[in-house]
Amino acid sequence: MAAGKLTEDAATVIIGQKVCAGFERDFETWQENTNAAASGYAGFLGAQISAPTAVQADWVVVYRFDTVAHLQAWLNSATRQDLLDKGRQYFDGPATQQVISGGTRPPDPLVTVVVTHRVSRDSVADFLAWQTHLTQEEAKFEGFRGSELFRPIEGVQDEWTALYRFDTAANLATWLTSDRRRELLAEGEKFSDFELRTIDNSFGNWFAFDENGNGAAAPSDTKTSIAVWVGLYPTVVLLTLALSPLKMPLWLGLLIGNLLSSFTMSFFTMPYYVNRLLKRWLRPPPDAPAAKTNLAGIAVVTALMLAWVVIFYVVTTQLWTLP
Repeated sequence: MAAGKLTEDAATVIIGQKVCAGFERDFETWQENTNAAASGYAGFLGAQISAPTAVQADWVVVYRFDTVAHLQAWLNSATRQDLLDKGRQYFDGPATQQVISGGTRPPDPLVTVVVTHRVSRDSVADFLAWQTHLTQEEAKFEGFRGSELFRPIEGVQDEWTALYRFDTAANLATWLTSDRRRELLAEGEKFSDFELRTIDNSFGNWFAFDENGNGAAAPSDTKTSIAVWVGLYPTVVLLTLALSPLKMPLWLGLLIGNLLSSFTMSFFTMPYYVNRLLKRWLRPPPDAPAAKTNLAGIAVVTALMLAWVVIFYVVTTQLWTLP
C-alpha cells in the first residue's frame, strides 16, 4: 500500500523478522493488518512486506513516513504495541530495525544491502573516510548500482546506516566474498561492530508506481508472482501465434520471443493490463478488509485466466492450426 509522495525529510524504517515455521501465512495476514493500522497515522507514505528469499533470510517490512517525528509516533504508538503483543506468537526471536532519514525508497528492484555501524563521536571523521574508500572499491565490481550513507537520528537510532545496491544476487555475492572487501574490513577494524542485512525484491520495477505515477511500495512476492503469471500467459501465447508463420528453429524462436515478451511485459502488459485490472488487489485501500480483498482478487485472476484459456483453445483448435 502507498499514499503520497516522498520528500527529503521522509523517514524509513526497515524491520527484519524471523517467523516460526508453519506460521508464515498467519504472520503475513497479521502484518497486512498492521500495515493497514499504520496507514491511519499522520504522515504515512507507504508500507511493504517482503517474504524471505534465497538472498534475504528474514521477512522484511518497510514503513515510510513524511518525517522522523511521524514515524516515531507510529513506532511508539499503543496501537502498534497492542498489535505486536498479538503477533508475538508468530515471531521466531526479536526483530531487527534500522531507521534512515531522507528521500530514499528502499528496497527497490535491485538487491539492497543494509549495514548499520556503531561509531564513537571521536571516530566519525575516520569512519567517513573509510566509507568513501569502501564505496570507491565497491564501484569497481560488476553490477554495482550505487550507495547511500545516513547519519544517526537523535532520539531514534544511534547507528550509522549504509545502503548499497547491486543488480543481481550473484554480483553482490562476488563483492561480499571478495578478497578486496576482506582487506577493506581489516583496514576499518575499529568499525567492525556492524550488522548486515540483504533485501531482495524481484519484479519490483513492474509495480514501482501507482496509477497516478507516484512512488509506491511493491505488493507481496506472492501477489507479484501471480500478477506476472496473469500477464505472461497471454503475452507469450499471442507472440508465439504471431511468430509461428516464420517457422524459425526453436533456439531462434525462443531468443526473439523472449526479447519481445520482455519489452511487451514492461511497456504494455504490466502497466496497461495487469496493474489496472488487479490494482485493488495489488494495492487495496487502507480500510479494505484483507480477506475480502484477497477473495475478490483471486476471483478476478481466475476469471481472466479461464477466459484466456477458452479463447486460445478455440483459436488454436477450432479456428486455426499452427503451421
